[in-house]
Amino acid sequence: MIARLSGTIIDKSPGHLIVETGGVGFNVTLSLTSYYGLPDIGEKISLLIHTHIREDAIALFGFTEQTEKELFEKLINISGIGPKLGINILSGICAADLIKAILNGDIDSIVAIPGIGKKSGERIILELKDKLKGADAATGSVRGKSGGIGSESVSDAISALANLGYKEKQAKEAVEKCLEEVGHKDIKIEELIRESLKYLAR
Repeated sequence: MIARLSGTIIDKSPGHLIVETGGVGFNVTLSLTSYYGLPDIGEKISLLIHTHIREDAIALFGFTEQTEKELFEKLINISGIGPKLGINILSGICAADLIKAILNGDIDSIVAIPGIGKKSGERIILELKDKLKGADAATGSVRGKSGGIGSESVSDAISALANLGYKEKQAKEAVEKCLEEVGHKDIKIEELIRESLKYLAR
């Protein structure tokens, strides 16, 4: 099992990257929260890895923080939640906020995540609340790069929403609406994606 992967980023797009080490390029899936904290292409990276083995493939899921990895592994142990949905959950809400929502029984924050209905949200709270007691939610917060939103970042946000299963037209409308409300310079890209997800969940 691969538990950690260190190397050079040779390609990346929202939710995915290729890390080259020892002449081999590894395709890694990761949450949008982790993605927007990554360095640029050509720079070194070290990721915690969850290796998921299926009959037809081996998939690597990467994390920049131990808290996020542990929460992901708890999520996929819940019936009906696989790795893809687990990553989507952590793309829609950062680990710190999800831990807080679970501990507080905040079902509304959880069902606002794409792909999570009321029954799934209730199951997440029921199964993880006791397991997360005493967790330091602050350690789960992963911040992206600072600075205002540029046109490239807007395109990345739309692409990220499309990767979560939304049509490009829906994603573009959500991002534009959110930018109208908060302004281009007052929001980071990971916050823009989360606010757009809330708009899409209305």
